[in-house]
Amino acid sequence: MGRLFGTDGVRGVANADLTAEMALGLSVAAATVLARAGSVSATDGAGAGRPTAVVGRDPRASGEFLEAAVVAGLASAGVDVIRVGVLPTPAVAYLTGSLDADFGVMLSASHNPMPDNGIKFFAAGGHKLADELEDRIEAAYHDHARGEPWARPIGAGVGRVTDYDEGFDAYVSHLVGVLPNKLTGLKVVIDAAHGAASRVAPEAFARAGAEIVTIGAEPDGLNINDGYGSTHMAALREAVLTHGADLGIAVDGDADRCLAADAAGREVDGDQILAVLAVAMREAGTLTGDTVVATVMSNLGFTLAMEREGLELRQTAVGDRYVLEEMKRGGYSLGGEQSGHVIVSDHATTGDGTLTGLLLAARVAATGRPLAELAAVMERLPQVLINVPDVDRTRVKESRELAEAVTEAERQLGSTGRVLLRPSGTEPLVRVMVEAADPAQARTIAAGLADAVKSALG
Repeated sequence: MGRLFGTDGVRGVANADLTAEMALGLSVAAATVLARAGSVSATDGAGAGRPTAVVGRDPRASGEFLEAAVVAGLASAGVDVIRVGVLPTPAVAYLTGSLDADFGVMLSASHNPMPDNGIKFFAAGGHKLADELEDRIEAAYHDHARGEPWARPIGAGVGRVTDYDEGFDAYVSHLVGVLPNKLTGLKVVIDAAHGAASRVAPEAFARAGAEIVTIGAEPDGLNINDGYGSTHMAALREAVLTHGADLGIAVDGDADRCLAADAAGREVDGDQILAVLAVAMREAGTLTGDTVVATVMSNLGFTLAMEREGLELRQTAVGDRYVLEEMKRGGYSLGGEQSGHVIVSDHATTGDGTLTGLLLAARVAATGRPLAELAAVMERLPQVLINVPDVDRTRVKESRELAEAVTEAERQLGSTGRVLLRPSGTEPLVRVMVEAADPAQARTIAAGLADAVKSALG
């Protein structure tokens, strides 16, 4: 049996792979593990000695029944539930810490299409779970599924459920409160992906003083990530040009990542955003150790830019969890991914797309320089990324046919480029990345490797 937890929680097609029964069972299992791992706390309205959990979701239709299952499971296990409704993933992480809850639960499949959904757990303080805790939750889930009894509270011992409508304002106030300066004078287009930040992001930018234009902010339960958000940048680029905005910000469905567009409608990716914030934080004296943490998927141009700026770069495996691990290990204050997961550890325990966008806009406002000029701190080398779907991602490292194809590609590139094959942590696909000084060569080699992946793993 494969591991339920991927790189970012448990995900699958809602009501097929991820059912109400599974959501309930995982919640009971999480209660038995995390209530012991965290310090037992009590909040106003909670029973003395009972653990508490914050539960939020994105606006997917399936989130309604999955939330009900999660809340039922937690309360049946004796956990008091603080239900915050539709809010971004980083908001649930923040509220888990600020409310001193034992753990948090977020229902979202992030940038995945609407039929998918997922369950992500946060430990006390709003931190991502260690692998060991996920393994213990999964083991408890399977034990319960086989009929092993667990302690079922009765009477006054069952958990109580409270709606915490104040969570929206508390989170927005936190975002605006950490900004180094106001956004007065900026016109910003915000693309909320019809997702969890559809209310949060416009409100935060408006409170920060920006003139805002909002697109992709009318969630109906079915349209999340559909043609809008950080995985579909065309709508943002067009809106920036149409409205003559200074910049545009696009988050994904659960708003834990952010990409941008400059005033000319050109995309500014996560590497460029990370470079802009690194320079800003160094000037402010808040870049710990003058070090940035990024992944091996970062553009070679980012690496060269950090060298030129005299900043140290620590690289990790792909995945924001690995970036977070390295940041915690070294006490670093900034890390992220090309996809737009940016973590500013002084203000957040996980990637926060709205916070990232606000900090980027604040840098534009503070310097009076256009985003295009700031982003020019790094030059993106030609990079081709191809997603190869419907393949066995688990066999990437063991396929001899694929290894030979990679060796040949690297021979052709020599010292002028690089190749990276990365299995997705959440979907049945493999990502092929090729960098080369010659864009045509990068496209040709990437296409050949994509064919090799299909042949070897299809």
